[in-house]
Amino acid sequence: MGFQNRAGPALGDAPMTLPPPPNTPPPNGASPPPPFGGSGPYPQSLHQPWPQQPSPRRSGTWKWVLAIVALLAVVGVTAAVTVAVTGEPTGGGLPSASTPQAVPSDSEIASAEDSGGVSVITDDPTCAPQRPIVSTLAAKTNAGWDKRDPEVPASDWTPEIRAQYNEVAAAMRDAADQFVQLAKLTPHRVMREIYEQFIAYARAYAASVPNYTPGDDYSARFAVGAAEAISRICAAIDYGSAGARAPLVKVSEPPAEIAPVGDANAPVRFLSEPNAVCRDWNLALMQFQDETAEWRNTDPKIPAGEWTPEQKRLNVEVAPVMRRFATQLRSLGNSSGNPVLADFANLSAQYRSALEKALPTYVPADDYLAGVSARLNGMVNSACQAVSA
Repeated sequence: MGFQNRAGPALGDAPMTLPPPPNTPPPNGASPPPPFGGSGPYPQSLHQPWPQQPSPRRSGTWKWVLAIVALLAVVGVTAAVTVAVTGEPTGGGLPSASTPQAVPSDSEIASAEDSGGVSVITDDPTCAPQRPIVSTLAAKTNAGWDKRDPEVPASDWTPEIRAQYNEVAAAMRDAADQFVQLAKLTPHRVMREIYEQFIAYARAYAASVPNYTPGDDYSARFAVGAAEAISRICAAIDYGSAGARAPLVKVSEPPAEIAPVGDANAPVRFLSEPNAVCRDWNLALMQFQDETAEWRNTDPKIPAGEWTPEQKRLNVEVAPVMRRFATQLRSLGNSSGNPVLADFANLSAQYRSALEKALPTYVPADDYLAGVSARLNGMVNSACQAVSA
């Protein structure tokens, strides 16, 4: 399950895709994406193995990585012991409404004091530790589950199909459990919200599998979209497009309302009922899809300096469409009355605006900006569909 790499919103099923890890050659002999401003072949997003020793971009970030990897190891051992003793995987269901959840102190949440506007994220200490988690999840989702028919309920599954669903449910629970620590570690409020909402939707989907009905698939779509959004936010950082293009876009205005910091161990889904903007959100995505169809068929591996006159024309024509779309996203998010939805909308608009500003000097790494925006858009769309199913 995934979304179009170029810029389209999430409207269909495809295998989950990941950017290549930094300094790791993609499979099949292809060359890795060049750093921002570089030249050379630039493949489409591919599922990649996790390198033994990732190269950190900053020494401070690397110290955070060592700490979080050690913490994740403790979490993994604890989960394994729990399974061995009880026979039940941890984190498999939704938190009980009757069980009070302890709210962590602000000192446990690095982004607790982030109350400003959103912008393109240029550095995040969770980028290295998220990679093996998302890579493992992608391997499980792409082992047959991605070819499922989501309209078939659990009551009609064959043993083989049931096994696929159970494996993906377990993989989503595992990823959610490990993302808890990353949600606490990121200094960015919106990045934390993406991690938290992955946790909430992945666990909801895993809990639904024994009695799965077609409407439950929207939770899976959201979770996959969130994982892919995280991987592309980090790819834009790793390959330089975020740092190069962020200064071109003004930081959004501070939000009128911020979602309170909750329990990162047991976050809840940000939409529990239909939102008034859901219909217009879907219409905006469909309109953008239609108006950019010709541009999205161009090759994102070709930098601006090598465009043909026709390719240059298409990129000039798509710029005002992107500007209008970003304005629509901000407006819908800010009028939703939902601070998490508003953050997702504004972050998507920031990345879309960054891409629009980048078009005159476009390089292949800028395509990750499009990927972030597209997946955030799809996440909101899936959340809207989940509460309407």
